[in-house]
Amino acid sequence: MKHRIQKKMYHVEILPPKQDTEKLEADLELFAEKYNRVMESVYCASITDNAMGNLAFQGTEIIEELGLEVNPEQVMIHLNTFHTKQDLHNILDICKSRGIKYLLIISGDGSDRLPRLQPSDVQVKGVVESVTSVELLKYIKDEYPDTFVLGAAFNPYEPPEHEFEKLQRKLKAGASFIITQPIIKKNDIVDELLEKYPDVPVIIEAWMSKKIHLLSDAVGYEIPEDTQFDPIETLKMLHKIYPACGVYLSLLGFKTQYHLIKETWI
Repeated sequence: MKHRIQKKMYHVEILPPKQDTEKLEADLELFAEKYNRVMESVYCASITDNAMGNLAFQGTEIIEELGLEVNPEQVMIHLNTFHTKQDLHNILDICKSRGIKYLLIISGDGSDRLPRLQPSDVQVKGVVESVTSVELLKYIKDEYPDTFVLGAAFNPYEPPEHEFEKLQRKLKAGASFIITQPIIKKNDIVDELLEKYPDVPVIIEAWMSKKIHLLSDAVGYEIPEDTQFDPIETLKMLHKIYPACGVYLSLLGFKTQYHLIKETWI
């Protein structure tokens, strides 16, 4: 992961089509266009897993269905706890067979339409109410040894003591890199993270939508809907503040922003 940062490889978020889409063929074509553009740019395609609890096709099944080329250094699959055990292994087995080795393991957002892994599915013993990313990390590391490079999320807007304790458990369970929630300015908790874990690659998430008010729930305070926000200028600022970090681009506008990002990482 450190070599990605050194090579200035953006992690570009790509959302698979929702399963209830009424224009599946067009959505699949758009997914392929975005994916191939990321490959040509020598960035990393970061493919989400039922983002925001919306039932979507899996990135692995789309890659298989469309016959998309996989460069192991340019694909990262998100994987959350809202799956059956059979589906979990199907995803992991496809990743293994296609050479996809980078996985971001998260607890994820659920809904009534999504199943959820049970403690017994991931060989958790004792009193555990629900499977979190910690248990899923350990299970994948144990079941697929020396196969995947596992990452974990870090939320600088949660109470720091709680979030750092949880992060320590994630690292112990098998995570070897960290991706933060979106930050839009210098963040004291991210600074503390970098100080505490100088040898762990950290990727900061840059919010690329002008609709900054959508981050209100994440940051824990209300951002007025009419707040002016320039994602490209903010991205440039984050590079200056955190030059040793990688960057994950969420909600990047492929038509309006993609051609601009190459010049921001200097």
